Amino acid sequence: MPMRERRVSTIPSPPRAWRTALLSTSLLLPLLSLACSANRRPAAPPPTADLPMQHGTASWYGREFHGRRTASGERYDMNDFTAAHPSLPFGTRLEVRNVQNGRSVVVRVNDRGPFSRKRIIDLSYAAAKAIGAALPGTATVELFLAASGATAGEPAVARYTVQVAAFSEGERAEALRRDLLRLYPETVVSSDGTWNRVQVGVFEERDRAESLRRELAAIGLPSIVVVAR
Repeated sequence: MPMRERRVSTIPSPPRAWRTALLSTSLLLPLLSLACSANRRPAAPPPTADLPMQHGTASWYGREFHGRRTASGERYDMNDFTAAHPSLPFGTRLEVRNVQNGRSVVVRVNDRGPFSRKRIIDLSYAAAKAIGAALPGTATVELFLAASGATAGEPAVARYTVQVAAFSEGERAEALRRDLLRLYPETVVSSDGTWNRVQVGVFEERDRAESLRRELAAIGLPSIVVVAR
């Protein structure tokens, strides 16, 4: 049994009674058969307390720029938690949140870029790695002003997600995600290269995630609350 682990969605959930009735009939059996040998969990998201400044694509730059001067005058360090932004003042601290997996990190703006209109921020290698964007090269992100006193490099806040299952086979995780999407549009698959975790929602309060976990248990879908990462 794999160890189970971890966005905040604003998509409204269907009423509980209607959701329970549907899951108890035509949807419940397929979900149970798909998740039979894995961890389980779905979750409905609460409204976010903070609104993102921007939503779009993040890219990153690495070794070829390491040691070069940035637009702020300091030298670029690919292992530091910095970012290039087209207009924000140098020194601005941002929380960059990967909307696909819920991971977030605080970065400090010290350079200008990206120069593609299709992207909103260029991250250092270290920052991209922290949110799971280094390997794919890009990620869909939301940008928030970091909390006062936040240090570049630290995760922004502890968040929780409800995990339905974890599979070594990506196809099985995708099949379960598609089934859950009917009632939980915020369902995602978070992969670390070994495990493909089917997760729904990201909660800033653990109690909200636990409430959904109990609801799912009542209709025969055991699930666990884990820290989003």
